[in-house]
Amino acid sequence: MGSQETRPVVASRDALFQPFTVKSLSLRNRIVMSPMGQAHAVNGIPEPGYPAYFRRRAEGEVGLIVSGATAIAHPSAHMDLNEPHFHGDEPLAGWKQAVDEVHAAGGRMIPQLWHSGLHGLAYVPPTWEMHGPSGVWFPGPQADGSAGPNEVRGKPMSQADIDAVIAAFGEAAETAQRLGFDGTEIHAAHGFLIDQFFWEKTNLRSDGYGGDLRDRTRFAVEILQEVRRRVGPDFPIFMRISQFKMMDYTARLADTPQQLAAFLEPLADAGVDVFDCSLRRFQQPAFDGSHLNLAGWAKKLSGKAAMCCGGIGLGAGSVDFGDADAYKATATASLTDLDSLCEMLDRGDFDLASLARAILGDAAWPAKVRAGREHELKPFTADLMLSLS
Repeated sequence: MGSQETRPVVASRDALFQPFTVKSLSLRNRIVMSPMGQAHAVNGIPEPGYPAYFRRRAEGEVGLIVSGATAIAHPSAHMDLNEPHFHGDEPLAGWKQAVDEVHAAGGRMIPQLWHSGLHGLAYVPPTWEMHGPSGVWFPGPQADGSAGPNEVRGKPMSQADIDAVIAAFGEAAETAQRLGFDGTEIHAAHGFLIDQFFWEKTNLRSDGYGGDLRDRTRFAVEILQEVRRRVGPDFPIFMRISQFKMMDYTARLADTPQQLAAFLEPLADAGVDVFDCSLRRFQQPAFDGSHLNLAGWAKKLSGKAAMCCGGIGLGAGSVDFGDADAYKATATASLTDLDSLCEMLDRGDFDLASLARAILGDAAWPAKVRAGREHELKPFTADLMLSLS
C-alpha cells in the first residue's frame, strides 16, 4: 500500500468561531477583516471592484468587514486624491452597493470614518490647506522608528474648524446608518487627526482641547457625542486607537494602566462600544508585569468590548505592520501563533480578532481554518495591494 500523507493535529480553533453580539450587531464569529486603505478611489470614488472584493471576504466567512479609511465631508479629510470618500452621490452609491453585497453573502460591514489631519504619507503632498490641533507635524520615522524633527504645517485649528469636523463625523455616521451599514468605526489611531489631538507632541494647545492626556480626549469625546446623537443608542460605535504612530513607531500615549484608564474612561462614557486596538504584533504586552496586550487592557479598564490586530495569521518572519517594506514582500500564511490568540479569546482578554494581510492573501481564510484546511491558505503578496483581488 502507498503511504498516506499525514497532517499535523490542529489545536481547537473554537474560540474564533463563537458568535458575538454588541448592541444591534450580531456576528457569526470573532474574525474581522481589518481596515486597509488601498487607495483605489480616484477623486474619492471607490473603484467598481470594491463591492465584489468585500463580498468575497463575506463569502469566505469573515464575521465583520471594516472598510479601509474613508474621508468625511471636510476639505482636508483625505490624505490624497485616491482615498475613498464617504460623501457625495457617486462614492455613497458605491458604498451602498458594497454593504448590500456583503449582506447578501451573510456578512456584516461597518465603514471606518477618517480625517487625516496633518498626515503626510501621500505619494504627492496635498496642495490644499491641512488641519491639525497645533499645526505641528513630524515627517519621520527615522531609522530607529522614532519621529524626526518636527515642522509646522499651518495654523492651529480654530473653534470653527473643530466644530466643522465634529459635524462632518456626525453626518458621516448618520449616512452609514441610512445606507444600511451595521455600525461605524471612528479612526483615532496611527497619528491621524483625532490621534494628533491625543498625542502630546502634536497637541500643544492651551485651551480646553489641550492639557493632560485625559483633557486631550475632548475633541474625540465631542465627536463621539455627536455621532451618538445622530445614530441613537443601539447603533454600535467602534473606535480605533493605537500607542504607535505611523511617523513614530516608538510613541506611547500611556505608560501605565492608570494613564490608559484616564484616557479610555471619557471615550467609553461618550459612546464607544468597541475599542479596536491596533498593535504591530498582537502578542506584545502593553505594560510590564502583565500578559495583557493593549486590547486586553482596554477591555479590562473600560468595561467595553475590545478587538486586537497585529500580524495574526502571518509567519514569524513576516514584516511588522508599520515597517516601510511591510507591503513589499510576501507574508507567509501561518497558524503558528493561533493557539496563543485562541487562548487570549478563551480567557476573555478581548472579544474580536482583526486580520489584515492574511485576509488580503486569502479571502476564504476563516472558512479554511474552520474546516481544518489551513494547508490550502494562500500567502499575502505585494501585488495584492495593487488590485482588488
